[in-house]
Amino acid sequence: MNWSEFSQKIEAYLSQLLGSSVKVKNVRPLGAGEKETIREGLKGFGYGVPYFVEFVVNGKTQQVVLETMRREGFGHDHFSDRAGILIWQNSSFNRLPKHVKSLDVGCFTVNGGLKSVGDCEEFFILTEYVSGKLYYYDLDRIRDTDEYTPLDEERCLALSDYLVGIHSAKREAPWLYIRRIRDLVGHGECIMGIIDNYPQDLSYITKKDFIEIEKKCVEWRWRLKKKTHRLAQVHGDYHPWNIMFKEGTEFTVLDRSRGEWGEPADDVTALTINYIFYSLQRYGKLGGAFQKLFDVFWNNYLDKTEDDEILEIVQPFYAWRSLVVASPIWYPHIPLEIRKKLFNFIHNVLETEKFELKAVNSYLKE
Repeated sequence: MNWSEFSQKIEAYLSQLLGSSVKVKNVRPLGAGEKETIREGLKGFGYGVPYFVEFVVNGKTQQVVLETMRREGFGHDHFSDRAGILIWQNSSFNRLPKHVKSLDVGCFTVNGGLKSVGDCEEFFILTEYVSGKLYYYDLDRIRDTDEYTPLDEERCLALSDYLVGIHSAKREAPWLYIRRIRDLVGHGECIMGIIDNYPQDLSYITKKDFIEIEKKCVEWRWRLKKKTHRLAQVHGDYHPWNIMFKEGTEFTVLDRSRGEWGEPADDVTALTINYIFYSLQRYGKLGGAFQKLFDVFWNNYLDKTEDDEILEIVQPFYAWRSLVVASPIWYPHIPLEIRKKLFNFIHNVLETEKFELKAVNSYLKE
């Protein structure tokens, strides 16, 4: 889009925002010298990409700054990151004394237009309706009846094949991988966020234990952040409550999370921790039908991806997912003995250089 078209789009947007016809006189990138007069301090690098806009409305000339955000790094990688920051700025700039005033927050549409969202309070998503049965019903049945059918194995293979397929899409974007590993440790939905939502004074876990887990996970962050060659397309929350089966092996996935690109171990551990978790409920260890599912899933994935390196990556991801299933907030009714074994698993896998698929039961012991 050239400057003339850009000016016309801005005219249409400002006319709608101000309720009166607007004529744009000048649009240009805001130079460093000019930016210094409007923003505090002159930096060699800035998060914002500002444009100076001069326009006439009701016979009066006005000047404003239209600013977008850089896309790469610094937690601005996803559209939702940038939207969240800009929406917050619009809501808060005008409450701080002597701060430059925000006039609106908006977005660029798919056809290059500008749309105001400045009066929004909450956002929502509208999706299609999908019928079927969530995968956890299969796991409930196996746990309660100890019945293992050919369809159970076929579905397990289909779920493994799905990850083989989506993980085959790679991208060269080191900052996204580093972001994903940082989020694994520090995000509110990940390790530290889950820990922060544990009740205090539990009998089976202490503050000292949580501190030790966090320290180990920070060490893992520094070990993994250099593995940027592993960046792949991911789901991000691939667990049995986000997988809807129809007939046979046909399924739909729901609610992908935390970005399009990440570490394949995220998806693999999100599902396979549930084979361990359900097996603990049935057998007190990884065994029976759930060990079959665990082995089928992992062996198929490793055979088809040839990604043996993943066994040197999964440890903090398994720690995160174990913290979820061990949580009395998410799972209030599981026996204390299961929670203890899950915390044994966390501590032991975080001390393991290479995850051994045949050693899961040893990881569950003190």
